[in-house]
Amino acid sequence: MSPTDTAAKESVKREISIEIPADEVARETEAQVQRYQKMARLPGFRAGHVPASIIKQRFAEGLKNDVAEALIPKYFRKEAEKQGLIPVSTPRVTDLHIHEGEPLRFKATFEILPEIKVEGYKELRAEKPDITVTDEEVEQALDGVREQHASYTNVEGRALAEGDFAQASMEGKPKNPAAEAGKNPVLNDVLIEIGGKNTVPEFTQNLTGASAGEERTFDVVYPDDAPDKRLAGNAFVYTVRVNGIKQKNLPELNDDFAKELGEFNSLDQVRKQIRENIAAEKQHTAEREAKDKIVSDLVKRNEFEVPEALVDRQIDLRLERGLRALAAQGMKMEDMKKMDLPRLRAGQREQAFQDVKSSLLLERIADLENIQVSEEEINRELEALARQSKQTPEAVRARLTEDGGMDRIRNRIRSEKTLDFLYHQSA
Repeated sequence: MSPTDTAAKESVKREISIEIPADEVARETEAQVQRYQKMARLPGFRAGHVPASIIKQRFAEGLKNDVAEALIPKYFRKEAEKQGLIPVSTPRVTDLHIHEGEPLRFKATFEILPEIKVEGYKELRAEKPDITVTDEEVEQALDGVREQHASYTNVEGRALAEGDFAQASMEGKPKNPAAEAGKNPVLNDVLIEIGGKNTVPEFTQNLTGASAGEERTFDVVYPDDAPDKRLAGNAFVYTVRVNGIKQKNLPELNDDFAKELGEFNSLDQVRKQIRENIAAEKQHTAEREAKDKIVSDLVKRNEFEVPEALVDRQIDLRLERGLRALAAQGMKMEDMKKMDLPRLRAGQREQAFQDVKSSLLLERIADLENIQVSEEEINRELEALARQSKQTPEAVRARLTEDGGMDRIRNRIRSEKTLDFLYHQSA
């Protein structure tokens, strides 16, 4: 089912007609008139002494709007509760009738949660592959640990050669002024591996043979598929000063090296720990992929209407996360404001639709299976958040309670527990 399916939209919509008694409208009108009297400043009248008749005449439209804003939400909630409806969107008010001495009448159109009869969730199956770790994987990981503990010594009396590291200062400037957003800052004390697999080839070509104290300037044209999108397809002029030449020294793989890594007595213990870590990571990846498949299959098996209000809310959340990530990567606010938000929203709609649909399904299954979240589980989550933010759990709880975050945490934990239930019963 498409998120733009008209029938789907209509089936979760409700419209109710509401009438507010005339005496209630009169009482609220009088209260608003008194409020206006306190604030009104009119020529010829002392502050706070403007007659009610003048207020009603002078501020007729404003009074009507204020009376409507005060009464409509309250009576809408009362009527929705009376009819057993739980709105998930802000009601759209139409056919508003408000005249002095008469009842206030209006219609409210809104969306509700769909009735979900979950089909086939007990028949869901996910592949659970055997997790194996090869000796080659262990040795590759051990080489990575060895690289992390490499030391560097100065090289004197010769120029840069393949395998050396240039200790350098560098600055990159775009050749095309339009590429200014991808400009590199001045970088000091960077290590450039000559001939390294991750080194841009032009750096190796132009720095090979350079001596300490020498400065070289050269162009680099980045391919269109460069990982850094700010550089992709652009040409830069780099000025690199070689401040020194260094050679990398890797530690020997022996028991002494193992002891430097922590509470290990031998290299075999390190290999054992690495094997366990790789296995745990593979298990985590396999479980995540299996759960993704379970959710995908669950969504395909169950067709129901998804309220547009929930989809729009999810789009907002996805865009907010995306913009926060761009800000963390250094994008400026003025550049964000130039982004085509309608196009970005349209691009997020399908995934947001799937997110909401899967969330509603998991919530319904949690109800059917009586999956609950304990206070102990909540407290563990709060303690983890407190460690991340360097606050006390009490402070985190207070902040989340104030902005409604506690409900979000409870719902997330409940969804995760429900997905765990589906995963384990899919064997």
